Amino acid sequence: MRRRLAAALIVPALMLTAACGGGDDSGKKDSSPSASASKPADVPKPVASADPMPTVAGEAGKKAEITVPKGEPSGKFVVNVLKEGTGPEIKKDDLVVTKYTGKIWKSGKELQGSYDKDGQPLVVPAGSQQILPLFSDSVLGKKVGSRLLVVAPPAAAFGDQGQPQLGVGPKDNLVFVIDVDQVMPKKAEGTQAPIPSDLPQVKADEDKEATITIPKNDPPKELVDKVLIEGKGPEVQKGQTVYMQYSGAAWAPNQGKDAAKLFDTSWKTGQPFSTKIGEGQVIEGWDKGLVGKKVGSRVLLVIPPEQAYKDQAKGEDLPANSTLVFVVDIVGAM
Repeated sequence: MRRRLAAALIVPALMLTAACGGGDDSGKKDSSPSASASKPADVPKPVASADPMPTVAGEAGKKAEITVPKGEPSGKFVVNVLKEGTGPEIKKDDLVVTKYTGKIWKSGKELQGSYDKDGQPLVVPAGSQQILPLFSDSVLGKKVGSRLLVVAPPAAAFGDQGQPQLGVGPKDNLVFVIDVDQVMPKKAEGTQAPIPSDLPQVKADEDKEATITIPKNDPPKELVDKVLIEGKGPEVQKGQTVYMQYSGAAWAPNQGKDAAKLFDTSWKTGQPFSTKIGEGQVIEGWDKGLVGKKVGSRVLLVIPPEQAYKDQAKGEDLPANSTLVFVVDIVGAM
């Protein structure tokens, strides 16, 4: 199956120590790349212009028409503001929703973008070391509503390994037009509702993984999808791509008041997990428990084995027939 560009962009620039996620240890059915390398020290600082420069036609908010000039690129990391937005300035670690059009300089090959069929936005933690500099460094300091022209040499893109699955060679410069669409909240905001004593207790006050404490009683046999914070956004619809920050634990009664060991969390990188919901791309408990909830909500999911991994063991922390507990902050849906 063709690897989507948006997934590849989340891998650090040189991908020297990136590894595949080890097994299905979250609500995801399939493992996904986990970025463990740091941004390389030799990433060049962006400049506003260079010679030669691509030209761009088309309105912001629609697919860009990129014309690459003849000749070799300058080798500089260029971030040129084609249209300055009127929204707030992007700060470090803001979750920025971007839409993009991309091309390889040398071959002129188009890369699948947000405006193509089945294309999706890319949520970028601004200034993050866990996503390619051509995005993470480009949006930092820009205003929401801006359209950017980015020329990225290998050091700001896929490094000297390239990305063969996308047809990107080790010496390829990439050209992107990036629309800075909006800033997504990092987590659900509001006062958390009380949780009955026979359900896991949740503490999630900061921008990091939740603390989950499992009660000593047996888990419920039916799916629990309790809204802890009611969001103010629209209801999540089946088939939408949903963006979430989550923490997950297995239901195993603790000694005393110790917090449960998390078997997975999206907070490791700060990059929200995204998936189409209601279409079988995640375990059944996520599909049933999250469709219909409002964007901006925090949801406690307690998922019985029949709607999770059934009789399949998923490593040391997830034995067969595990009841799963997730704290999910729905930060966006598109």
